[in-house]
Amino acid sequence: MMFYPASAESMAPTLIPKPARVAAAGNKPKLIDEYIGRVNSGTAGVSVAHMRSPGGWVEPGQTPEFDEYTVVLKGVLRVEFAGGWLDVGASQAVIAHRGAWVRYSTPGAEGAEYLAVCCPAFSMDAVHRDESIS
Repeated sequence: MMFYPASAESMAPTLIPKPARVAAAGNKPKLIDEYIGRVNSGTAGVSVAHMRSPGGWVEPGQTPEFDEYTVVLKGVLRVEFAGGWLDVGASQAVIAHRGAWVRYSTPGAEGAEYLAVCCPAFSMDAVHRDESIS
């Protein structure tokens, strides 16, 4: 029997059996479960993570080398940028563009639950976080 290398047409889909819990930045504990990305699937082109942040959470600002697409499932996610801020509510989405400063927080008491997709995939080397939250 002869074996041939798999082509894109014949490759089976890849099951991701569970997410990887990754560390989060910020003033309060936040849950990040990465389904697809550098940590869980070895994928460099895109990352997909489920985020849950408590009320009053804020992280340092960042100037990432990736675009970040965020869909809010519950609560409100505040997105600060150089010209102001947006409050993104449940069933809304926001795109943070690579190279532009942005800071995320959840000012409401209920916190927020959201999905974040980064393209290319999130990495600590590419996020370029500010040194402090203020």
